[in-house]
Amino acid sequence: MEHTSLKSWAECASRLVAVAAGREAADVVIQGGIWINVHTREQLPDHDLAIADGRFAYCGPDASHCVGPDTEIIEADGRFMIPGLCDGHMHIESGMLTPAEFAAAVIPHGTTTMFTDPHEIANVLGLDGVRLMHDEGLIQPISIFTQMPSCAPSAPGLETTGFEIGPDDVSEAMSWPGIIGLGEMMNFPGVVNGSQQMLAEIAATQNAGKTVGGHYASPDLGPAFHAYAAGGPADDHEGTCEADAVARVRQGMRSMMRLGSAWYDVETQITAITEKGLDPRSFILCTDDCHSGTLVNEGHMNRVVRHAIECGCDPIIALQMATINTATHFGLERELGSIAPGRRADVILTSDLRTLPIDCVMARGVVVAEGGVITTECPHLNWPDKVRQTVKLSKVLSASDFEISAPYHSEQLTARVIGVVENQAPTKALSRQVRVDQGLVSAQDGIAQIALVERHRATGSVVNALVEGFGYQGEMAMASTVAHDSHHMIVIGTSREMMAKAANRLGEVGGGVTIWKDDEELALVELPIAGLMSDAPAKDVAAMAEKMVAAMQACGCTLNNAYMQHSLLALVVIPELRISDLGLVDVTKFEMTDLFEETE
Repeated sequence: MEHTSLKSWAECASRLVAVAAGREAADVVIQGGIWINVHTREQLPDHDLAIADGRFAYCGPDASHCVGPDTEIIEADGRFMIPGLCDGHMHIESGMLTPAEFAAAVIPHGTTTMFTDPHEIANVLGLDGVRLMHDEGLIQPISIFTQMPSCAPSAPGLETTGFEIGPDDVSEAMSWPGIIGLGEMMNFPGVVNGSQQMLAEIAATQNAGKTVGGHYASPDLGPAFHAYAAGGPADDHEGTCEADAVARVRQGMRSMMRLGSAWYDVETQITAITEKGLDPRSFILCTDDCHSGTLVNEGHMNRVVRHAIECGCDPIIALQMATINTATHFGLERELGSIAPGRRADVILTSDLRTLPIDCVMARGVVVAEGGVITTECPHLNWPDKVRQTVKLSKVLSASDFEISAPYHSEQLTARVIGVVENQAPTKALSRQVRVDQGLVSAQDGIAQIALVERHRATGSVVNALVEGFGYQGEMAMASTVAHDSHHMIVIGTSREMMAKAANRLGEVGGGVTIWKDDEELALVELPIAGLMSDAPAKDVAAMAEKMVAAMQACGCTLNNAYMQHSLLALVVIPELRISDLGLVDVTKFEMTDLFEETE
């Protein structure tokens, strides 16, 4: 059965009533399942669901009165009937996939609704890029809602992006049909300090009756946090401990607990529910960032729900946090997030609530996946040529572009080094003694070089610094045009020659990720759309990504999900130390800092 555009409740209300009353026949009836009611937190055995025009018409103990000669019957055979899963906060671009291919990857895992923030492409292509993501999202067989990006650049004055987003852009986007709210307000210092631009964006969103996404990436829960909460963000996903989760819900925000490819923040926060006993209605599960390998091999929101259950959460509470809580937060409780009359008929059949095998997935009343295999089409937009021409280098780079010159004559200097923290977004601001050889500082003793190459305006700018924690050995380099959030090019290496080759390679192919060792390219992931995404199927991108991970390991890296750590080193809104096209950024102070510390 082909998916069609969903009718609104008003358009099909008369038929829903007629089907529920038995005057008309349903399109589909699911018989004999255990109805998981997320409104009441009940398991109701031997129940049926009748579906008409893509919505639930009747949910009760016997739907035989809804069956006609043309009604499709699906036997639940005693399996659990749970609502389709919702991802409350995520970035499609992090999967290296377009919205169509991302949808195709997650549908078999039971995800039927996503709330997406395309601020990655906004930094590269501005409002045009957001519109393309929005438009492709709207034509999918599942529900993809778009949050208008709020911060491009994420931290004005600390980085330069390809395009900037302002209050006028936000106001314009609020009228688009798939815009559900404002994307994460990453410029939390701006809100705390009363930035009129940030407050104007929040006001434009609230005036449109939509939801403001939050991003408070600081451990400070004092007056600054309270000022941020007063600024209007309705949720936050940057918490990493129980105290963070508690502080947010006490201020009337939703605490979004994430399990992505590199973020493991559920276990440390879910104790607010499992041990502290707080009301779970204020908590939401999300992924934030999942790369294609995770989607193909491990899952999506089903993976998050399973993990929450493994952390001691009651299974139905975990499901609430991935369904009705999310829908309610975005003002869509009457539209989706539960199995109840009038809602979109998004339902999963599963044989076990704890391990959550996804046997069958329905979206808008249509079977879209069975036994882990997608059974529907995910349409593609015709992406214009300009989105494939975004890596703009002013010249062919050479080893000299990656030289770090000592500021004065000495055999040893004290340098500020970015310290990678495994499985976490924050970095450490390290102080390390580094050797100087012929006036230059090179990779040494576990410390690699890092460079940020400007790629939006072909300025020729290359900023060089140092990073510790990847464990790279030998002569190698890794370059990526995925560099949250400005998405210039991040190059990390132990050899300036290899760094130049890696950077030039991405200029040739239009973006992606490449790894070089001993003058040989070990892996290449081509991401031609904005230098961020591929329109190839997820399994193909995942296969390229697997080669990338193997290549990183061949270069000595043992970090879990090291690629995500690599791609976040230019994210100048998360402490402590980052790199931008303007230099080294001290994110604890939100100001530029020098690579070398002054000596007395």
